[in-house]
Amino acid sequence: MRKLPAQAGIGLRAPHTREVLASQPDIAWLEVHSENYFIPGGEALRMLEAVRERYPVSLHGVGLSLGSSDPLNLGHLRKLKALVERIQPAAVSEHLCWSSIGGNFLNDLLPLPYSEEALVSVSQRIRQTQDFLGRRIMVENVSSYVRFSDAAMPEWEFLAEVARRSDCDILLDVNNIFVSASNHGFSALDYLSAIPGERIGEIHLAGYETDTGEPADEDFLVDTHSRPVSEPVWALYEEALQRFGPKPTLIEWDNDIPTLSVLLAEARKAQKLLAGCLASRLTPKHAHAG
Repeated sequence: MRKLPAQAGIGLRAPHTREVLASQPDIAWLEVHSENYFIPGGEALRMLEAVRERYPVSLHGVGLSLGSSDPLNLGHLRKLKALVERIQPAAVSEHLCWSSIGGNFLNDLLPLPYSEEALVSVSQRIRQTQDFLGRRIMVENVSSYVRFSDAAMPEWEFLAEVARRSDCDILLDVNNIFVSASNHGFSALDYLSAIPGERIGEIHLAGYETDTGEPADEDFLVDTHSRPVSEPVWALYEEALQRFGPKPTLIEWDNDIPTLSVLLAEARKAQKLLAGCLASRLTPKHAHAG
């Protein structure tokens, strides 16, 4: 099984799959949404198998609802396990959120209450998921627009403790950190400071919009995955690389999907920063005169 390289990849979406297979672009790895391939056969799955022959692939889930109070969806888990066994991905990830209640599913990734009760519940569900799949997964921090008033801890402490208690890894979405920090008024650097770098298996970068459509200081930011990565998010990503070192980094773009060349250009920006980070770590701290 291949591992994700500490290089830049892109999210592979249906409009680009044939082009990727035909042109085989110079990209280190690809990520797909797991649920798009839960069918037992068909052209989409065959093309994913062909992609997997050429590139390391990461499976990124959006529907497991790890933070729900409902029982874990065994039907969903069985489909995910079948896909994992078929594709043998380099990584498997899900979101640290909830999206179902009472058997009803919502088309959103909703934030958890950062309480001890939620911490115990979601950590147990992640352990159960890992036991079922027979492998470690990554959990991703989501963007948020509301907060629970009785939170017992900040989000970053909750995320770090979930990783420790469940022995899972972290998919650190830098754009989501920036969006939530802007919306709620906390420090994105405080967030980074609390994250155990050894747990980070992947980083996500994406674009956001404002709630009015035009930049303004008072606007809410909305995580739309429909724009290029913003300059403030690039700056926060550089800070993350300085703290944690090079990590597999994905460009996500799910709405208003551009041409493949645009995605690859964004990935090259990330790759340049990754290369700079690696070079700085290899450069001797002090030069010695002969």
